[in-house]
Amino acid sequence: MFAAVLKHGLETAHGVEITHCASLVALRNAVEMDGGEFSVAVLDLNLPDAPNCEALDYVISHNIAAIVFTGLFNNSTREDILARNVVDCVIKSQPDSISHVISAVDRALTNASTNVLLVDSDPVSREALFCLLRQQQFHVTDVGQGAEALHLMDAGDSYDLVIADVELSDMSAYTLLTQIRQRHGEDALSVVALSATGDRQQAARFLQSGGTEFIQKPFLVEEFNSRVFQVASTQKRIQALHGIAACDYLTDIYNRRYFFQYGPRLVEQCLRRGETTSIAILDIDHFKRLNDTYGHEVGDLVLKAVAKRLRALVGEEHLLARLGGEEFGVLFNGLGLAAANAFCETLRLDLAGEKITADDEELSVTVSIGLATIEGLETFENYLNAADQFLYMAKYDGRNRIVSELTLLKSMAS
Repeated sequence: MFAAVLKHGLETAHGVEITHCASLVALRNAVEMDGGEFSVAVLDLNLPDAPNCEALDYVISHNIAAIVFTGLFNNSTREDILARNVVDCVIKSQPDSISHVISAVDRALTNASTNVLLVDSDPVSREALFCLLRQQQFHVTDVGQGAEALHLMDAGDSYDLVIADVELSDMSAYTLLTQIRQRHGEDALSVVALSATGDRQQAARFLQSGGTEFIQKPFLVEEFNSRVFQVASTQKRIQALHGIAACDYLTDIYNRRYFFQYGPRLVEQCLRRGETTSIAILDIDHFKRLNDTYGHEVGDLVLKAVAKRLRALVGEEHLLARLGGEEFGVLFNGLGLAAANAFCETLRLDLAGEKITADDEELSVTVSIGLATIEGLETFENYLNAADQFLYMAKYDGRNRIVSELTLLKSMAS
């Protein structure tokens, strides 16, 4: 009965595929057939052929997040189970036990997709927190100083959540929070502070400064897990909303608004690392003529095809967006002019060789590219205007080409 109700509840709540195993033999067969790719296991401590927690041992040995759902339970059993790195332990007879299990699965799945940066200068405390977070399935990177944390974020590592002790060896959590907000925006990631002092003003000050949560030590493990999960869950919802707002409705890549919002931060990160970088504007050649000849539906198909190909070529390392109409922008993450010029040439040649099928007809598309280097901190509009001037020259010179300082120097030399 429990298996049937849980299967239905989990499929309805999370839309995940559920495999039911009534014995240890069935469990082993399922894991071996699936190659160990299960995300979460909800299991009883006692199965017909596994009366002494053998199923739990098997699941843990295959690095599958375990949620124990059992009718046999006492305080000593609970301590033993939680010591074995399970996500949660639910008693079948407790009120709303099914809902509790479904919530625990939601927590495990959310945490497994959350990257946490843990900052604590006390090695003992940091190790204990690391283990606690890993037990709850978070992906955790731990460092001992605030400067290390900022360096990782500036290097482009992506985090959803920062957990920091209030008193670090090189800076306070307040200073770290200020730097994070200045460099990455108000809601790009959540920041949680931990403090062993009983000063309630610390919590108020941290939250007023833009912190997300403040947890006093010592804490109950269940309290810590619940508070951190709520922060992670809220952050995921914020990111999902940002994703919708940042997406171009037609091409499914970033839009102009996001390009102008995130672009300056990426430039600042590159300059802080001491790197020059570059920005390019790509324009589909003779796009108006294509629309007039074949109609706007075919024009939309071409825009989608070009965007799809650009996304495959540019990848996640650099910032790609549709700036409007038939124009696309690429902000390179730490590529100097020569490397960016070579990259743009690859884009140009690839798109020129790509055939786009529309109305049973194969169309060839070329692009003109203006490429500008970024060597110092200016307004983002200045970078874009420089690339736009080079784009104008590329069109004037006959289209299907790149114009940059490098190409102009080569042209003058020849």
